[in-house]
Formats: sequence, C-alpha cells, structure tokens
Amino acid sequence: MLLALMIAMMLAMLDNMIVGTAMPTIVGDLGGLEHLSWVVTGYTLATAASTPVWGKLGDMYGRKGAFLTSIVIFLIGSALSGMAQDMGQLIGFRAVQGLGAGGLMVGVMAIIGDLIPPRERGKYQGMMAGVMALAMIGGPLVGGTITDNWGWRWAFYINLPLGAVALALVTAVLHLPRKRSQAGIDYLGVVLLTVGITSIVLVTTWGGTEYAWTSARIMELIGIGVAALVGFVFWQTRAAEPVLPLHIFRSRNFTLMSVIGFITGFVMFGATLFLPLYQQAVQGASATNSGLLLLPMLGAMLVTSMVAGRVTTNSGKYKVFPIAGGVLMIVGMYLLSLMDTGTTRLTSGIYMAVVGAGMGCLMQITMLVAQNSVEMKDMGVASSSATLFRTLGSSFGVAIMGALFNHRVQDVMAERAGALGKNITEKSAQLDAKSLQKLPAAAREAYQHAVSSGTHSAFVLGAGIAVLVLIAALFVKEVPLKGGPKAPAEGADPAPQAVVEVV
Repeated sequence: MLLALMIAMMLAMLDNMIVGTAMPTIVGDLGGLEHLSWVVTGYTLATAASTPVWGKLGDMYGRKGAFLTSIVIFLIGSALSGMAQDMGQLIGFRAVQGLGAGGLMVGVMAIIGDLIPPRERGKYQGMMAGVMALAMIGGPLVGGTITDNWGWRWAFYINLPLGAVALALVTAVLHLPRKRSQAGIDYLGVVLLTVGITSIVLVTTWGGTEYAWTSARIMELIGIGVAALVGFVFWQTRAAEPVLPLHIFRSRNFTLMSVIGFITGFVMFGATLFLPLYQQAVQGASATNSGLLLLPMLGAMLVTSMVAGRVTTNSGKYKVFPIAGGVLMIVGMYLLSLMDTGTTRLTSGIYMAVVGAGMGCLMQITMLVAQNSVEMKDMGVASSSATLFRTLGSSFGVAIMGALFNHRVQDVMAERAGALGKNITEKSAQLDAKSLQKLPAAAREAYQHAVSSGTHSAFVLGAGIAVLVLIAALFVKEVPLKGGPKAPAEGADPAPQAVVEVV
C-alpha cells in the first residue's frame, strides 16, 4: 500500500521536473514559443485550484474513490498531452493533467492521516522527503534522457505505466471505510475559491514579466482575486457543507502551520530556482551537473527529516523542529546571500546543506501538526489546505524573488557593460549556457557579477521572510500527538489505530 502512495506522490512531483527539461524540444516541434509559459502555468493553476476540492471530496465520499479518480484524470491528461498536435492542445491537456495532480498529493497525505496515528506518522517522513529529493534531482536527468532517446512525448507517456501500477496496488491493497455524505457539493464555494486562487497565481506569474506590476491587467486580477476570496469567506460561513470549513482555522496550531507552510514554500522554491542558475552562470556548471550540485541541500533535508520523524515518533515532541527549522533557514539563506563570483563549490555546498537541514525540520512536521490539529472528519481539508498554502507560497516566492533577481541583474549589467549589457538582458535576465559562451569576455564577466548580485538580493529577501517562520514557531502549542506505541494521550481519538488494525 505504501508503495502505491509513494508512486502517486512521485507522479505529482516528478512531472514538472521532467517536462521542464523537454520544453525546448517541444517548442521546436509544436511551435508557439509565445505561449510557452502557459504549459507550466495551466498545469499549476489547475493543480492549485483543484487541491481543496479533492480534499473535501475525500472527506465527504471516501478517500479511496477520490484518490483513484485523481490518478485516472492525471493519466488521461498525460496520455492526451503526449498526443498533442499543437501548443493550444498541449496547454489544455496539461490543465487536465493538473486537475488530477491536485488530488495526488492531497490523497497521499490524507490517506496516511487516516491510517497512521500522528504519533507513528513521523516514521514515514523520511520516505516522503526521499521521494521529494529523488524527484528534484532525478527529474531533470530523467527528462533529458527520455527526450534525447525516446522523444518529448514520452515525457508524458512515462506516467502511464507508473500510474497503472499505482492504480492496481491502490485498488487491491487499500481498504478504507466507505462514506456517503447527504450534503451536496458546495459549487458556489468551489467557483469562488477557484477564481480567487487563479487570480493570485496569475498575478504572481504575470506580474513584472508579461505585464508591469502597476498595469491595468494586474490591478484587475488583484481586484477580482480579492473580491472572490472575500466572497468565498463570507459564503463558507453559510454553506451547508463548506469546501473549506473555516472552523479548522480556530486551531492556533493549524493556522500557524499554514503560515509556516506558505513561507517554507516561498523560500524553498526560490532557493531551488536560483541555485542552479548561480551554479551555471557563475561557477560554470553544466545544466545536468547543476542539478547534482543540489545534493548537499537535498541530502541534508532527507537526513534531518528522518531524524525529526524518528524523534517525534519516540518522544511525541515536535515544537523544537519548527523552531530549529526557522533558525537554520534564516542562517542558511543569509549564508547563500554571501556567495559571489569567487565562492567555491565546497563552500556553496555547505551553505546549501544548512538550508536543507532547515527545510527537513519543516517539510513534513507542518503537515503532521496540521493534521493533528483537526478532527478525523476534516482530515482531507486539513491536508489540502496545508498543501495549498505551500503551493501558493512557492508561486509568490518564485514571482517576487524572480522579479527582484531580474531587476538587479539588469541594473548591474547596465552599470558594468553599458548599452551592450542592457541589450543582452533586455528581454530576459536569464541566459542559458550556450548563450553565455557566445558573449564577449567582458560581457560574460559582467553577467557573472550581475547574477551573483541578483542571487544575493533574492537570498537576502528569503532570509528576511524566513524570520516569520521562527516567529510563528515560537507560538506553536505542543499538543500531544494522538495515538502512539504506548498509551494514547488523554482525549486522543483511537479511531485511526482501529483503521490500521482493520487494514
């Protein structure tokens, strides 16, 4: 059963990594360069918007059915994407794929939340962190290999055999109680939340790139998003079966974990975006090697996540890990901001390991505490909310840190290389390795200084934002985890353990 859940989790996390490597080949085959960003944006929008819905459907009608449905939709989207004949079809099919992907991660987390008592759940953190690290490192390598040897369409088709295995295992092995809610689906809530989330993601995706931050289009999206989310909150207090029941936010720990998850996504995805860029432009690493050079960060994340899980399982104590994670993230991001054109790979590897250790203390603990803070009937919406906040955090992190990076690179290039530097970065502040080698020596040196300065600004911002993790962690109340190898904590719900015994 656990194998099936890990495969499904791998599908959700690996897809964008593989497809990202194949994008240049896809554009060369299908054309439509001007719509390239929508291949990723369409998938991200559909994933973010559907995440809370999948969580609620699992709560209302049963986890197994919702999880199997999400896998099937993801596989249909994968097959259709592989058969796309133009960029418009690919974008639409990627959106279908994203709808299914929204239920994969939530389904894994919620099912584990149903089957495993929180006190025992820490044992599985290392496995989840390992899958994440494997996806982040292996995704670009697998994507490049598949594209070079089999063609870009297999970047999507590769999901089919893996998904079939997950479907078969989940169907045969996973046994969960069936549910049937008498209440209908909160369609108005779904629409309002979808519009709000879509507007937020589009603002963070388009702002500073497609449109100026002060442009009419961005202002319109901000207005629509705010109005939709305000309307959503108002409606959730009146809906018979709200898609995101607001009472779960009455738990201080759940609210704090949502904040910590948002900031963790902000910092983590910002770091993983700019570190390979720095390694390629400044340290001279190839695209493939830049992924491997992230191993110190991902290895440290894996080790600390396993240690945190084991300690939490044995002691039932967890507050120390969000605090330690906040401190390590602040220190690690500050150290990364010190990197310049003379920083060695060993030094940058040590700095990355500090950041990775901080992430390892936070990644799964936030989900564990969020799930421990709600009743069993709200396990799905708790899992989906935690996942959604991390996803939104990553969107904001990539957008805001990216805008700061691009602005700084363009300024430094204009200062150091004059009109030539301005022309080089006029359309994009990020150059690939081939483009960088074609530059004159003076311009190339100026670009290396510019990238170093840009990453400095982005990482300083990350360190400042990470301070909020530490502040939030200090207010976490250490509520005893339900279940455990010994006697359950007073007031603990024994239902999760009963489910495990039935399975």
